[in-house]
Amino acid sequence: MPAQPGRTARDWAVDALLFGFATAVWLVDWLDGPPHYADAVPAWTLSVDPWVGALACLALWWRRRFPLALALAMVGVLAVADSALGAALVAVLTVAVHRGWVAATVATGLHLVAAVPFGYEYPPPGVTPWAYVTIICLMFLVPLAWGMAVRARRQLAAAQRQAAERELAERERAARRAERARIAQEMHDVLGHRISLASVHAGALAYRMAQADSGRGEPLDPAEVRRAVGVINDTVRLAMVELSEVLAVLRGEESTVANRPQPGLADLDTLVAEAEAAGQRVTLDVDVPASVATRLRPSGQRTVYRVVQEGLTNARKHAPGAAVAVAVRAVDDGLLVTVSNPVAPPSTAAPGARSGLAGLSERVVLDGGTLEHGVADGTFRLVARLPWPS
Repeated sequence: MPAQPGRTARDWAVDALLFGFATAVWLVDWLDGPPHYADAVPAWTLSVDPWVGALACLALWWRRRFPLALALAMVGVLAVADSALGAALVAVLTVAVHRGWVAATVATGLHLVAAVPFGYEYPPPGVTPWAYVTIICLMFLVPLAWGMAVRARRQLAAAQRQAAERELAERERAARRAERARIAQEMHDVLGHRISLASVHAGALAYRMAQADSGRGEPLDPAEVRRAVGVINDTVRLAMVELSEVLAVLRGEESTVANRPQPGLADLDTLVAEAEAAGQRVTLDVDVPASVATRLRPSGQRTVYRVVQEGLTNARKHAPGAAVAVAVRAVDDGLLVTVSNPVAPPSTAAPGARSGLAGLSERVVLDGGTLEHGVADGTFRLVARLPWPS
């Protein structure tokens, strides 16, 4: 018999076991000789009984494909072949497993309707009619209940498997969202700083040229123009390099981001120098002994750098021309970072909310710290507290 598609080794083992059970019932019935009810049935049924029973056993190989049709056909088969009883019980079990309780109950009920009256009328010697009816009912109800239990267990296992797959998929989606958010924050921190620097340089150059064209200012020195354009070019080039690296990470390509040294406390002087070169007035006060600074993990030092970077970028955008004070101090329980600047009048502040602060707050929290920001006495303060690693 050719193998049906989709059957596993376990399916074949179960099929062989059930086929063996049905064949054993057929063989015992055949070798047992004429049944006790032989005088009550036509003689031809006794002649065809073993042959019909053998065909019923062979038909079980199609039980998975046509379970309900096979179970209903067995009702007529049992009417002429008592040796097909094992095959009929397997058919009832199969329809309960593969077609649910409604179809299984109907098929089992038809078998009982056909078998119970005959069994009550012709019980075996020494067995009362009601006892024999009880035996017949149990013979069909046991495989019915067994099949329904197997089906319920399979449905429960399938539901648990689907729930686990959904949970896994949700965790993967959450991980992807978190990674995208992290990359977006990194892009905001790096590109926002670079682009704001380029914007300040370009704006200053445009202002100087406009003043010179109107006669209200001195003509620009070509060397000065070259320096300004060079700074803008270098800043934009660095922004493009960093953008390319972030996009490479998003595309899953190799990037030099992981190999590049991450910014830390030692890079704050360079960060402030870039801001001052763009015309920003910044005072930097770092009171962190070198022996203490080494206690802070690289990720914590990078967070300090990002806090100062975000504070300078926000000051350029929302309080142009205002002096910015940056203080980084070692305290008893960790590191205290403060960036403060006077609040600019509404007419001079750049439009847009400080959207980078939300992502910066998450970055600080991941390092076990806290971030506070707000306006008090006309001064905007950005304060981050990072604990010493335990």
